[in-house]
Amino acid sequence: MNHCPSCRRPIRWTITQAGKRLAVDPTPDPDGNTAVRRDGTGTYLSRRPSTELPLMGYERLHKPHVATCPANQAQLPLPAEVTSLDAHRNRRRNP
Repeated sequence: MNHCPSCRRPIRWTITQAGKRLAVDPTPDPDGNTAVRRDGTGTYLSRRPSTELPLMGYERLHKPHVATCPANQAQLPLPAEVTSLDAHRNRRRNP
């Protein structure tokens, strides 16, 4: 098990069907959209379940860590009633 470099929460690295690495939260979540399983060598594999190939009994749903990482949540747009202080901070750093 590794830790996210941005938020330091635990993550589990998986290999997708395309051969790419994907970080997922280590605990299964019924609201997740990524099916995770282990192969015979202990490698975690992930895929997106579909109607043609639904979730199998040996797979568990997990959420991709990018969807739950607090560091990524800071990049979401602010509600209308909240004022961003970024412009003020940038003006103080670069007069």
